[in-house]
Amino acid sequence: MHIHKFLLMTTACLALAGSALAAPGTDLARQRAIAARVEIVRDDWGIAHVHGKSDSDAVFGMVYAQAEDDFNRVETNYLTALGRTAEAPVALGGGEKAVWQDLRMKLFVDPADLQARYAASPPWLKALMAAWADGLNFYVATHPTTKPKVITNFEPWMALSFTEGSIGGDVERISLGELEAFYGKPVALAETRAREVADAMAFKEPTGSNGIAIAPSITQDGHALLLINPHTSFFFRSELQMTSDAGLNAYGAATWGQFFIYQGFNAHAGWMHTSSTVDVVDEFAETIQKKDGKLVYRYGTEERPVTAATVEVPYRTANGLLAKKTFTTYRTHHGPIVRAQDGKWIAFAMMYRPVEALQQSYLRTKTSDYASFLKVAELKGNSSNNTLFADDKGEIAYLHPQFIPQRDDRFDYTKPVDGADPATDWNGLHTLSEAPHMKTPPNGWLMNTNNWPYSMAGPYSPKQADFPRYMDTVGETPRGVHATLVLSGRKDFTLPGLIAAAYDPYLTAFAELIPTLAKAYDATPDGDPTKARLAAQMAALKGWDYRWSATSTETSLAVFWGEALWAKSAAEAKKQGISAYKAMAEATPAQKLAALAEASDRLTADFGDWRTPWGQINRFQRNDGAIVQTFDDAKPSIPVPFASAQWGSLASFGAKRYPGTKRYYGTSGNSFVAAVEFGPRVKAMAVSAGGESGDPASPHFADQVPRYAGGDLREVYFYPDQLAGHTERRYRPGETR
Repeated sequence: MHIHKFLLMTTACLALAGSALAAPGTDLARQRAIAARVEIVRDDWGIAHVHGKSDSDAVFGMVYAQAEDDFNRVETNYLTALGRTAEAPVALGGGEKAVWQDLRMKLFVDPADLQARYAASPPWLKALMAAWADGLNFYVATHPTTKPKVITNFEPWMALSFTEGSIGGDVERISLGELEAFYGKPVALAETRAREVADAMAFKEPTGSNGIAIAPSITQDGHALLLINPHTSFFFRSELQMTSDAGLNAYGAATWGQFFIYQGFNAHAGWMHTSSTVDVVDEFAETIQKKDGKLVYRYGTEERPVTAATVEVPYRTANGLLAKKTFTTYRTHHGPIVRAQDGKWIAFAMMYRPVEALQQSYLRTKTSDYASFLKVAELKGNSSNNTLFADDKGEIAYLHPQFIPQRDDRFDYTKPVDGADPATDWNGLHTLSEAPHMKTPPNGWLMNTNNWPYSMAGPYSPKQADFPRYMDTVGETPRGVHATLVLSGRKDFTLPGLIAAAYDPYLTAFAELIPTLAKAYDATPDGDPTKARLAAQMAALKGWDYRWSATSTETSLAVFWGEALWAKSAAEAKKQGISAYKAMAEATPAQKLAALAEASDRLTADFGDWRTPWGQINRFQRNDGAIVQTFDDAKPSIPVPFASAQWGSLASFGAKRYPGTKRYYGTSGNSFVAAVEFGPRVKAMAVSAGGESGDPASPHFADQVPRYAGGDLREVYFYPDQLAGHTERRYRPGETR
């Protein structure tokens, strides 16, 4: 079936409520009529199970429920997406300091353009966008104590500004410092670049996710399994279920404010997105000249005019007044100019297909098997996500992102290419079959951990030589090695077995690096004073099994050593163009021992003994509903046994010290974790970091913390009979307790 026929059939099956097509706004009577067709059931974890007569009714209810749980995060996401963060009060994250962030978004997002795209959208999609705006406006109207920072009225077209649920969009690759240097303060350029180089070399938690799909051939019960394990900043997504009489029934993680389940499952199929290493964002170095008083750029034998536009960025002043900055921005056919380098202006090219992206994000939640999922993927509205898929037919699959520009592989697109050379231009998009992909391989498993796609199925993986270089820019990673280890050779997977694999404590990076430290130690002369004082530390590390635990003192020592050696090796890695891990392995014996001495001294200084258990250091703390938490060693926190993904931990916990703390506090990594079995009835287990609510007064603000830290997933109530006996409240939007 061709994609347009599939979309027509999907459109026909969406029971569109006529009122959803009406103009949105403050018509409370109309919105109350929609609310009367919606039911929200809160289970005993506070998770919303939303049902509507139509899909648009379900959208109304699910976004209303999200606003109940954390309206601040909903609005904040749309302030970011619309380039309006600076309009918020300074004390709430707005003000002049956010102007450059907003300008970056406004280089792409123009309200007039989005309004035109909304007007031209398919009727079924317009209905969902209208319902989305109605749901948020109804929440604001019925909750007078909720005070929006900026957006007092949501309009349907605004949904097109935020269409893909990843934590950071492609636009965030534009350097704010370089943007400011180009459009604002050129004198700050050297300082900006020095700061960004230092930041690039600093130790930081990898972002991304884990996805694993298991075929029935290697499971005990003959059912496909799927691991859904996004690694994001904590509290970035809402766990919920949305159903309708029109066939919608999706459960999983929705990014705050969006009206689709981003990573989740329905009664027949499941989908997990991981951040891809494909190169789909490029920079073009433009040769700019002034001719007859106008700016032109060279393109082949042509001289084309540079397009100039005036962009206004409002911002809130310290005294609460609204001011604005006005910029003249520039673009070529490659994209907007975002910085200058070596006498050239740099144009930035990325995917901008908001209507296709929103359609794809929503429609995949209603697919029932791989064939229908693939048809939706033909919309090519996904540029940044690999996808792991499984269904109740026993199919498993891996898809690379669908928006991948075709390019001349002679050029290195990881660096700016010559915009004057037509051969560097994008030349349409690759077909899905031209990118790395796979369906149900003989080994019975597929995985991605933000590593390259060439180990997705062990020895059955696609071959790197068969694809352009730009299909991957990272290579293998410690988590990729780890996933291969826990999946290979297994024929007995169960749902608990998949969860156990997801929390396997082996740290593959240290399994590679610690032996090089031991070799360096053994090669150091016995009379060396550093060697003498590190004897006990080396004995502990030599005897370690490279597994994290809350009681492990070796994990603490290894992590502190790894961080210290990373700092000593990062500059050399950048200079040689190699990974930091390789640079660490190749560091001199003196550097490796010095890093161990530094780690030992810091542990002793901060915690009294280098033999400090990891759980005393590595902590989870949630003090309030702020998006950026302030941590305090004097306040309650709980130990977390798993470690950073940097060291190969599949269960990732990105933690570090903060101003005034000695303990490490996590802010990212495992956030929502779910494992799903696709039998005659879907069976799923899940856990979310902290809890469902952003309100510290709610019982669901931190009720999942012990389960989160222990990897103790709870039952998902997917079917109504599972909800029986586990219901806290049943109500319609707008009803008070």
